[in-house]
Amino acid sequence: FIVLYWFGVNLSVAVWVGFIALFGVAVLNGLVLVSSIERLRERYADVSACVIEGAEGRLRPVLTTAMVASLGFLTKALATGAGAEEQRPLATVVIGGILSSTLLTMFVLPTVYAALARRDAPRSA
Repeated sequence: FIVLYWFGVNLSVAVWVGFIALFGVAVLNGLVLVSSIERLRERYADVSACVIEGAEGRLRPVLTTAMVASLGFLTKALATGAGAEEQRPLATVVIGGILSSTLLTMFVLPTVYAALARRDAPRSA
């Protein structure tokens, strides 16, 4: 919504379609990261090491997904010809959302995962 405000894009059907596409990519990136961390936790006990290694190992796939989606929509975001009034809002949502969701996926998600894993860990006497 912040990116839409910055670029003066009004809410429309195209914007909501962009949100649907964005949510799919963002959730997929989060699932890729969490499943990687879960696989590491099956082998190792240290949550912090698993979170760091999992985030490092999934950095390239998550960045590649974000880059491909952003670059694919860049031409639509810069379009000025016929139909651009429908393409620009959708592309603006996807590009802005992908960039912010990638940062959240790589920094906030591992932090929250580690905090919740420590909270839910069984306490020894």
